[in-house]
Amino acid sequence: MPVTTSVPPPAPAAKPRRLLWHRLIFGLWYRPVEVLDELRDRSAWGAAAFLSMLCGALGTLGHDSFWTQWGVSPVLALEALGIGSAVMLLASVLLGAATHAIARRLGGNGRFGPTASVFVVLFWTSDLPRLLLDTFLPAGSVPVRAAASVTAAFGCALATLLIRGQHHLPTHRAAASVSFQMLAAVVLLKFPPGSG
Repeated sequence: MPVTTSVPPPAPAAKPRRLLWHRLIFGLWYRPVEVLDELRDRSAWGAAAFLSMLCGALGTLGHDSFWTQWGVSPVLALEALGIGSAVMLLASVLLGAATHAIARRLGGNGRFGPTASVFVVLFWTSDLPRLLLDTFLPAGSVPVRAAASVTAAFGCALATLLIRGQHHLPTHRAAASVSFQMLAAVVLLKFPPGSG
């Protein structure tokens, strides 16, 4: 009579650890490679929406026109703040979608959700220092312009790492996938016309 051996069933795959927002946002600054590895094939739409609206609000607070309007009508100023946040959220999603589309065109195979949402997160996470300075200092001041330069370079590096990991592209193609969007952001947001 043949002897049968029972094979134990395979252990269920461990669920990935939940990446909390504060660990995600601060982690991109002090351990970016590890955080981006944790985010591979994982979406972060909640953090993306929060950061987009927060940064939209900070950008609005940094304009003198907001405070002028606040002196006339706080209600209208708050409406402008809400509209600015909503517009920034929509623009951020479009920016992430464009990045995903370009990466796919260049041969990438990543999914839309993880690419677009994490791109938005790292874009605004890297820009937070400039926005905070811009809220309290004149837009053309040396600290604001220095922060703009540093955060632009850091954001581009993070975006390249993201696309390389999510879409399995070589570094030069990953950099090409994000270069147009990052250049446009530098011109329009970090060094807008008239800021000098």
